Amino acid sequence: MRYGLIAGNGRFPLLVLESARRLGHEVTVVAIQEEASKEIEAVAPGCHWISLGQLSRLIEILKQEQITELIMAGQVKHAKIFSSIRPDWRLVKLLASLPSKNTDGLIGGVVRILNEEGIHLRDSTALLEPMLATKGVMTKRKPDNEEEANIKYGRRVANALAGFDVGQSAAICERSCVALEAMEGTDAMLERAASLVNGRPLTLVKAARRREHLLFDVPVVGRATIPVMRKTGTTALAVEAERTLMIDKEPMIEAANEAKITIVGLES
Repeated sequence: MRYGLIAGNGRFPLLVLESARRLGHEVTVVAIQEEASKEIEAVAPGCHWISLGQLSRLIEILKQEQITELIMAGQVKHAKIFSSIRPDWRLVKLLASLPSKNTDGLIGGVVRILNEEGIHLRDSTALLEPMLATKGVMTKRKPDNEEEANIKYGRRVANALAGFDVGQSAAICERSCVALEAMEGTDAMLERAASLVNGRPLTLVKAARRREHLLFDVPVVGRATIPVMRKTGTTALAVEAERTLMIDKEPMIEAANEAKITIVGLES
């Protein structure tokens, strides 16, 4: 297969490229200047750079490269969408037509335009299924009774939050919601939560939006999540099984075991 890859920040795009190479797929990268790492040029067979807002240029590159299958991978911070975006005429027209300019509205509109051009977006995890969270407890330590109660309550909160397309994560302490994720991201949210609970343990619950697809905005955790959890006194992590990508899955679980952190995959 031949794919196009829109690359944001983090290791997610690099992992997609590595997996595509192993599977024998050809990938052309369209990297977001405000987000993607220069490292991607060294591993991509072909790489084009565009700025946020250059929708016409994106379509031009994909047609030039004769790409009809496209994957989005890597984060584009919500704050960057507001501070860095300089929309071209096509995106201006799209923005004017949207009832709300949240992630679902904006990217959903882009997907419709791409479809009209014969370019189809595939699930972000299409080449990375082995890295998805599995059902049940993935670490040596199981959640204790307090963590189980936090997870049960936090899941309701996180699902409601995700339904409003604001964030994906909630920090819970003693069955009380301490902090919700918004534009600042999960790590900053945990830092804020830790400052409010006076050393009491936190539980982090991450939810996927209630969509049938995984085209964009897939929940992601990774090895780098564990040091932040240790620093903030977060002892449990609950994610949605088969809908959450775990970057460096095995090293992450090993690090969690060393820190005596429990990780649970919740059935959708």
